[in-house]
Amino acid sequence: MSRHRLYPPIEPYNHGYLRPDGHHEIYWEEVGTPTGIPVVFLHGGPGAGCNPMHRRFFNPQYYRVILMDQRGCGRSRPNGSVENNTTQDLIEDLENLREMLGIESWIVFGGSWGSTLALAYAQAFPDRMKALVLRGVFCGRQQELDWFFHGVKHVYPEAQEKLQNFLPVDEQDDILGNYYKRLCDPDPAIHGPAARVWAVFEASCVALEPDMKAIENMINPEADLAISRLEAHYMINDLFLNDAPILENMHKIQHLPGYIVQGRYDAICPPVTAYELHNNWPKSELTMLHDAGHSASEPSITQNLVKIMDKLVKTFSGSA
Repeated sequence: MSRHRLYPPIEPYNHGYLRPDGHHEIYWEEVGTPTGIPVVFLHGGPGAGCNPMHRRFFNPQYYRVILMDQRGCGRSRPNGSVENNTTQDLIEDLENLREMLGIESWIVFGGSWGSTLALAYAQAFPDRMKALVLRGVFCGRQQELDWFFHGVKHVYPEAQEKLQNFLPVDEQDDILGNYYKRLCDPDPAIHGPAARVWAVFEASCVALEPDMKAIENMINPEADLAISRLEAHYMINDLFLNDAPILENMHKIQHLPGYIVQGRYDAICPPVTAYELHNNWPKSELTMLHDAGHSASEPSITQNLVKIMDKLVKTFSGSA
């Protein structure tokens, strides 16, 4: 096994696009071994997209790894589109992809928003699940959104102040709503600066020791717009979870094994959410890391996620 480091870089052996309607084209790819244990990787954001590092949490000799750029982000097209883009749409995309690839059941692996989508998908299709592996848990409640825009100032006051002060004083009482107006404006002169400020704000809070120089030098307007616009779109619509709150529906997946990895100093998704989820899920295991924030690339988070996936090889070998 890996001794719990990321596995070496790997290229897809299969890839393509789902076309669920006349608007979206959803990129997917497979790495590892076609006869391996199926696992689907759900990225964060919404809007962040997958990257090559995400392929490397899984031993390619044992896992069939499916990665999907959710609607509107990454290699999916059109970039940044909020049309027909809801949690329920993403759940349908996952089911369509699973059926298309001929997979009976799979492990679902998701971090941050990916943990929300993983839980919502599992509650909709519990019989398609082998297990859930979650990182930086987010359940989409109002208190979690309030923390993101306001509470985070208790940890990162400089970053929150820059986010807030980008808006005119008379708009600062509704940070989300007034950013959303700008981010959905078709004029790049309006949505571009707002997307940049939003993306830098989030990147500034994501790790225990953020590299501020590297963050300020990040230049990717398309990615900035996708993550900021889609996050605002989902947040202003309560993550499209009003009819199915995550914690209230945990009874649907009580029988499923779950593995939760959480940074003690996660300023994006505070650890109280992971703790409450664990307490509502008897078959879950919670690993609270005292040297990590939110990012999956922080060493102890990476090591523990790979460790869990290595352990699950023994649990699910022969069940692909």
